[in-house]
Amino acid sequence: MAKNVKIGTHDGTFHCDEALACFMLKTLPRYKDAVILRSRDMNILDTCDIVVDVGGEYNPSKHRYDHHMRDFNESVSTVIKKPGYDWTMKLSSAGLIYCHFGHEIIKHLIPQANDSDVELIFKYIYNTFIKEIDGIDNGVPMFNEEPVYRIVTDLSSRVKFLNPAWNSKDINVDSQFLKAVELTGQELVQHINYAANVWLPARSIVQEAIDKRFEVDPSGEIIELLQYVPWSQHLHEIEKEQNVQPPLKFVIFGSSGSYRVQGIPIKHNSFVCRLFLPKHWGGLRDEKLASASGMKDVIFVHSERFIGAHRTREGAITMAREALALEKAISDNNSN
Repeated sequence: MAKNVKIGTHDGTFHCDEALACFMLKTLPRYKDAVILRSRDMNILDTCDIVVDVGGEYNPSKHRYDHHMRDFNESVSTVIKKPGYDWTMKLSSAGLIYCHFGHEIIKHLIPQANDSDVELIFKYIYNTFIKEIDGIDNGVPMFNEEPVYRIVTDLSSRVKFLNPAWNSKDINVDSQFLKAVELTGQELVQHINYAANVWLPARSIVQEAIDKRFEVDPSGEIIELLQYVPWSQHLHEIEKEQNVQPPLKFVIFGSSGSYRVQGIPIKHNSFVCRLFLPKHWGGLRDEKLASASGMKDVIFVHSERFIGAHRTREGAITMAREALALEKAISDNNSN
């Protein structure tokens, strides 16, 4: 029976979104052996069990997932009407299929993941992978102004290059489309595996550091990672979810035989810290930094003051404490 299942999409020039949509469907057991029919003939599409990126209809109850209609304006927030799914980017066919089948796909690819992990991975994959495809396919600009340069090695561009050129001969478009399905699928699986096996395990380490923050310093504003992991995104999400107070200011972690103290940014991927290391430390190293800070065994403070280093754990914590103390002194002085 599975061999009679049909996935419909449009013929002609293909794009990243429907290639990825087809791959996502074929990861699921009920569509694993489905035949992909590429056509714009409604008589053919009407015979398909599911249709993506063509047909002029978005109707999940009928498994019709086109997004090209004039009045189509669906996003993650309108399709998945749950708290925490706040993306408003207009969906492509890839985004539509991901919204409706993504949790199931992740669970199938990462069977050991519990429901909470699947939720976290789903959001991570949308934000770091699917959203890009939705934006490109719908012509959503990344910037308000003209970019200084353009990226032409992104996934959507690589799919575009698989289409036969205007002067090519004897190229089978359907065979090229299947290459695009495989290409997009490999990247999706790679991103999901990374999310499940690299990104997600880091969350528990960040959570533990936050839970033990008052053991590091009574202020509760300094955390220590027992091993370095990608921490910024997890930290900001955990702070928001658990209303962590007071706001965290510095993170301490070991690095190449020394210890780093890094200011926590105001938001993930920002270069602006909630609190920088003291201004008179900026750009100094070794003896000059020791003289300016009054501390032994200091190594450096970056000129932008978002990060510094000390030869010992205790020294790195002291650097963070000095920054907190200076902030408090300035605040008390301004209030008097």
